[in-house]
Amino acid sequence: VQLQASGGGLVQAGGSLRLSCAASGRTFSTYAMGWFRQAPGKEREFVGAVTGSGSSIYYADSVKGRFTISRDNAKNTVYLQMSSLKPEDTAVYYCAAALARSFTILQNLKNYDYWGQGTQVTVSS
Repeated sequence: VQLQASGGGLVQAGGSLRLSCAASGRTFSTYAMGWFRQAPGKEREFVGAVTGSGSSIYYADSVKGRFTISRDNAKNTVYLQMSSLKPEDTAVYYCAAALARSFTILQNLKNYDYWGQGTQVTVSS
């Protein structure tokens, strides 16, 4: 599975941005898809994840209520809609694929098999 993230950019605080992650391959729907982010000097952290069928979606507390994850298996694409953005959301955002379902497993980046290249999101104050 190859992943290509896009949609990053510069946005003012309070604004919105939608990231996309396009996947290659015919087995996209068997993979849970996660979003992670990494700010300068910090470890990569879990943002959220959606199971292969889309039936379960998980979020980190820091983004709950502001970010929305969705997926379109017909288009092999997963989305991260970000609203009410804050300067502390500034980071490189990565999408990743994992053969898992549970929140406990999906929040750990070590459980992901494939990673996209990352897209920069910068939120100005």
